[in-house]
Amino acid sequence: MNTDEIHDRWADRTGAYSPAYYAHYGPNETSELLCELVGRVVGPDATVLELGCSSGRHLAHLHEHGYDDLHGVDINAEAFEVMERAYPDLAAAGTFHHTTLEEFVRGCETDAFDVVYSVETLQHLHPDAEWVFDELVRLASSLLVTGETDADGPADDTSEDVAGSPTVTEVREADGMPLYVRDWSRAFTDRGWIELEDDATVLDYHTLRAFRPPAE
Repeated sequence: MNTDEIHDRWADRTGAYSPAYYAHYGPNETSELLCELVGRVVGPDATVLELGCSSGRHLAHLHEHGYDDLHGVDINAEAFEVMERAYPDLAAAGTFHHTTLEEFVRGCETDAFDVVYSVETLQHLHPDAEWVFDELVRLASSLLVTGETDADGPADDTSEDVAGSPTVTEVREADGMPLYVRDWSRAFTDRGWIELEDDATVLDYHTLRAFRPPAE
């Protein structure tokens, strides 16, 4: 499956893992951990971007805890319709973009956001689009957080044979969608960022990892 096919499937997603699905379940343990982590590193005045925000359950939790400068991007137009019904205060307060991650990051200024995070979104990014990772370290000024399916161990020299990526260790299928299991630590430390290893938390469906920019 190529990038365009992945985009098309997420743009039309209904049922499991759709915007309505996530709104039904609402904020969860990941939402709470994100809020605690962002609060400890930067605080509620931070400019925060969620990649693949869907209907906004994690951003809604941040908004309830005093964050106002919130931004999100999602390819599924229904995400924002569901958000207006499920989280009207967030929909009114935040800034949201209906587009692909690739298109969005191209148009962002350097250090546009204090915090950039993703939850089970970057794991679906096709290896041909891994240049997006370079853009993320450019547009985040203080903190990057990934909540993605993590590899069991670090990527080795043979990893580039898997889907043509040095960080992809396995390709799985998740409800008809490709899921690229990556060494997320390497994905960003190879780009010069420093992992806050004490903040890595293994949850049922993903591992939460935090990264900060290199010291000047």
